[in-house]
Amino acid sequence: MKTNLRLIVLLLVPALFLWGCGSMVSPGKMGLKWRPITSGLSKEPLKEGFYTHMPWNDVLIFSVQWQSFTEKVDVLTRDDLHIEMEASVLVRPITQELHPLQLEIGPRFYPSVVKPEFLTVVRNTMANYFLVDIPDKSPEIEVKILEGLRERIKGKHLELDNVTISDIDFTSGVLRAIETKLAKEQEKVQKDFELEIAVKDAQIAREKAKGDADSLRILAVGQAEAQKIRAAGQAEAQRIIDETLTSRFIQFKAFESPNTKFIYVPTGKDGLPVIVTPEAK
Repeated sequence: MKTNLRLIVLLLVPALFLWGCGSMVSPGKMGLKWRPITSGLSKEPLKEGFYTHMPWNDVLIFSVQWQSFTEKVDVLTRDDLHIEMEASVLVRPITQELHPLQLEIGPRFYPSVVKPEFLTVVRNTMANYFLVDIPDKSPEIEVKILEGLRERIKGKHLELDNVTISDIDFTSGVLRAIETKLAKEQEKVQKDFELEIAVKDAQIAREKAKGDADSLRILAVGQAEAQKIRAAGQAEAQRIIDETLTSRFIQFKAFESPNTKFIYVPTGKDGLPVIVTPEAK
């Protein structure tokens, strides 16, 4: 029994010593060797696995998985309404830039760098939107926040994947303000509609009056042209009559009348009779 216990101790002590002289890099994480006495911080990232080292050396571990961080943000909308909303962002280190990340920022990159910039971008973006438009335009707002945050943390050895607006807290005061604003907007829309109708009616009336005036003008011009044509026809007829009306023609027309009485008075070999209409007895 004592022999077995002595054997276990002899095996356990070296194992514990070796374990204390090594570091485990788990899946989803990467590491950097830290040799304070010799080469300092290595630039080449270590993948998952177990790495042995001397007791005075170490391996700095970084999570390279996407990490979601959620913040409650008090924002002021474009219409000067205060609301509280929850916004989330996915962040992770750029695996090939762990060395400068450790030197410039460290493993607590979110609270030291990302969080203040995230809050600023959320407030600046929400200030461009009216409160009533936020629910419908949430996808657009999320994209703009993501783009703005990427711009502000450029060169910080981090990458972003997504921004999500998860909750918007509408207080009773805000809801009343929304109702009042919507009522005023509805009233304005109604008045604008009525004004548009009035303008259209006035335009229709003007067009109708113009049409009536044009009709009267066309009618007057037509009547004047008709009178000119009739007068020209009468003048032409009179001219023709004047040119063709002779004494013989008049005598001929007199012969046609059954009420005409006449007496023949010879005037020569070729002369025509003179027509005389005596008074009726």
